[in-house]
Amino acid sequence: MVISVSGLSRRFGSKIALDGVSLELPRGAVYGLVGANGAGKTTLIRHLLGLLRAETGAVRVLGLDPVQEPVAVLSRIGYLSEENDLPGWMTVDELLRYTRAFYPTWDDAYAAELQESFALDPGTRIRNLSKGEKARAGLLVALAHRPELLILDEPSSGLDPIVGEAFRECIAEERASGRTVLLSSHILSEVEALCDRVSIIRVGRTVDSGTLTDLRHLTRTSIDAVLAAPPNGLATLPGVLRSLSLTSMLSASGPL
Repeated sequence: MVISVSGLSRRFGSKIALDGVSLELPRGAVYGLVGANGAGKTTLIRHLLGLLRAETGAVRVLGLDPVQEPVAVLSRIGYLSEENDLPGWMTVDELLRYTRAFYPTWDDAYAAELQESFALDPGTRIRNLSKGEKARAGLLVALAHRPELLILDEPSSGLDPIVGEAFRECIAEERASGRTVLLSSHILSEVEALCDRVSIIRVGRTVDSGTLTDLRHLTRTSIDAVLAAPPNGLATLPGVLRSLSLTSMLSASGPL
């Protein structure tokens, strides 16, 4: 397994951020990590990067403990955070040359291809880039060394539709090359388009895991309808949550 997490728990003061989370990610898969803000997705990713030590449970990335062997792990990972805190004083070209020094697998031709696709001016300083351009720059340096594992924390934040399409093509290429991607997102359409398997995290716990087809039973759509003449027995029909008459609605709203 590229990622193996077993019984991982983490507490910040009285707040439980992760509560016995387990996760296994095989090689060559695009895996979605889905949950609302504050569900524990970013905390889990920080453990995978070795930025947090497990209080209970075990974390292995590429067969290694990311806390005990950070260089061996991080040199094989590409990572894009939602905050995307790139050094603002560097130009795009300086950022590429600086990042290149850390990765022996850096692919200059691929980096140039991505820079052109993302329409990034090499002479522009990072602090002068728009939010979308910063997201593109962060994605570029995450991809250009052809990592064995790509970890993306809300990657589409700030991307316009055209660059978003280029991003999805990059992910498809990573999958075709047999690399592994962990994608954290709350955008279900993005997860559905890109991911082979999904884990849903809610309040620090893994709710369920599987393919999107497997997990469709967890979704529900609510529709409000106002009918001129509701049919008899409407309230007893399958899927109807409640039925109110016009009289009861006016009574609930109070006097006009």
